[in-house]
Amino acid sequence: MDFPAGILADHQIEAALEAGFIHSGAPLAPLQVQPASLDLRLGEKAYRLRASFLPNGRTVEDCLTDDIVMHEVDLSDGAVLETGCVYLVPLQESLALPAGLTATANPKSSTGRVDVFVRLTADGVSRFDGVPEGYEGPLYAEVSPRTFSVLARPGDRLLQMRFRSGEHQPTHSLDFSVHLEPLQDGLIGYRARRHARVLDLSKVGGHRIADYWEPVYAQDDRLILDPDEFYILASKEFVTIPVDRAAEMAPIAPDLGEFRAHYAGFFDPGFGCEGVEGRAVLEVRGRDVPFILEHGQPVGRLVYEPMSELPAKPYGTEGSNYQGQGLKLSKHFA
Repeated sequence: MDFPAGILADHQIEAALEAGFIHSGAPLAPLQVQPASLDLRLGEKAYRLRASFLPNGRTVEDCLTDDIVMHEVDLSDGAVLETGCVYLVPLQESLALPAGLTATANPKSSTGRVDVFVRLTADGVSRFDGVPEGYEGPLYAEVSPRTFSVLARPGDRLLQMRFRSGEHQPTHSLDFSVHLEPLQDGLIGYRARRHARVLDLSKVGGHRIADYWEPVYAQDDRLILDPDEFYILASKEFVTIPVDRAAEMAPIAPDLGEFRAHYAGFFDPGFGCEGVEGRAVLEVRGRDVPFILEHGQPVGRLVYEPMSELPAKPYGTEGSNYQGQGLKLSKHFA
């Protein structure tokens, strides 16, 4: 089966599943196939690791020695993944990619917005979040909650995967900046509370904002980022992704400031279209020193890439938590 060059759309991902290029250990869940990506699901167990690693030519399983694995965690009835710890979770999906088809992964928007650092690992691959053509084997999620400890279960979706036919060929890019003038009720963002209660990843709308977040109000069109604190902010610009394009958020340059501006970076075709304007939500972490962030300061870049075919169901047509978003926390909060 050959696909035209570009990012595979929803119906093409379903065709790849039918062809056996993508395997799943359980029937697909509703809305698991997105307009330009496939949600990946946690399996039944997690390994608590001493440290992160890359397999570098070995299978991941061969790397899980007693020197690396501290203990095994059963997720079948739900288990808490604790802040500051590193876990490796086998995923329910696996791949058997043909020549010419590659895959990349990114945290889902809801994952990045609760400060859970997640990246993909695959057998023998010497980098995170990328799978080369011809790969056949299992997939793993490395999960590290940074601010909130989380309750995880099999089937939870923390990562999403895009499939690319042919070479990576961006069409154009759009730089965007941070919005630090009043947005909603004088707010410009939220700062995560330390030592909050456990966040249940399966509970949509099941958590009180005040238990996890402090409001951040506008003051002189700037914000001083405290070291190692986590913020939710919004872009100054509205973002539109045409239905024949997919986009990914990328940092402009590492020397722009002492902060990181995002964890989750995929934007699906149809985002911000049909007259529903939406901003990019920024997951910002301060680094080593206090840093002044000013209104309109560049923080990132959207890189656009052609779709292989138009999606059957563009973003927002089946309902979405983030279409038309302004300053928006993750779907976990009421």
